[in-house]
Amino acid sequence: MRSKMHRWIIASCGDMRPSRPGRRRDEPPPPPHRPSTSSPPKLRKVGSEGTLAMPRDVEEFRTMSAYGHLKLFTHDELRQATGDFDPAQIIGEGGFGAVYRGVIDGAVLKGYPPTEVAVKELNPEGLQGDREWLTEVSYLGQYSHTNLVELIGYCCEDDHRLLVYEYMAKGSLENHLFRRSCNLSWTTRVKIARDVARGLAFLHGGGRPIIYRDFKTSNILLDADFNAKLSDFGLAKEGPMGGKTHVSTRVMGTYGYAAPEYMATGHLTAMSDVYGFGVVLLEMLVGRRALEPSRAGARDGSLVDWARPILIRPKKLERIVDRRMGELGKGQFTARSVERVARLAYDCLSQNPKVRPAMARVVQTLDAVLAANDDDGDVAADAPAR
Repeated sequence: MRSKMHRWIIASCGDMRPSRPGRRRDEPPPPPHRPSTSSPPKLRKVGSEGTLAMPRDVEEFRTMSAYGHLKLFTHDELRQATGDFDPAQIIGEGGFGAVYRGVIDGAVLKGYPPTEVAVKELNPEGLQGDREWLTEVSYLGQYSHTNLVELIGYCCEDDHRLLVYEYMAKGSLENHLFRRSCNLSWTTRVKIARDVARGLAFLHGGGRPIIYRDFKTSNILLDADFNAKLSDFGLAKEGPMGGKTHVSTRVMGTYGYAAPEYMATGHLTAMSDVYGFGVVLLEMLVGRRALEPSRAGARDGSLVDWARPILIRPKKLERIVDRRMGELGKGQFTARSVERVARLAYDCLSQNPKVRPAMARVVQTLDAVLAANDDDGDVAADAPAR
């Protein structure tokens, strides 16, 4: 089943980058970009790990014959791969533009094995611009992990900004979780949480951590086997180094998922991602959106405000758990496993970022829950939450 991905976008928590201005109809197009016949400049290096630096702007990026392991596509090649950007091939839309399902094969590129792809086309009038596009290319062009969506290549030709990803057959977690007919089992939900926790732990674990900054259900994509991967790195930011405790930045992200201290001060840390993870974990546990004014019953319709106090009250917890997962106590959907995940969500959602668990500990806790499930309910030793 190929469900459509994120088709709406909530405004940024703070000011947003202005959209990239489009070219006037009467303005002649810029000359097409052609790779220089001279030797391309070497990529700038940063940090002790020798990672590639993000280009300062598109013009610098265009001087590079390639970036990381990515393939450079022409606009005509991607037009052919998507059936001339056929609207019937659209599988997702958002502030960036549209995402098309496509196929790259020998007819598009000689000798290329048939590969199903997702092609994201940046809308010049959209909410995201060149900076977000370059950020996405920079991070996914040099970092590879099982739980990060694979970026295959890109196109940066004239006004065209396109990205080519691996195709994720099951679409976004959002499109499954909030359907009335959602059939995601308890074990599948915990596995999805564990997968994306591994992705965040990988990003946070480098010499200089990478803060994802926009963790939400629409940015979690699922393959044909419901393995989960993080997508959309347009708001990612390098974290603090040395003795610094945070990086200061404009507040950007999505209402309902952004950490309260980040919204209040603009101080960004890896714990900001942990809070966002806690929101998504709560959504999977309860089956409701982070903001639902008509149902959440709390001020501003905040699911966190309404549900967090209940997460550590076992007798009341059963009342808010998503009933679409079946009857609590049957199979692997045990009260003990639900309580452990609820406690984890409670810790991740702490108002005090210093007591939230690191993502590596989150992974350990979810691994323990899954191991206990595999043992048919035998209670395994829980990993420490902090």
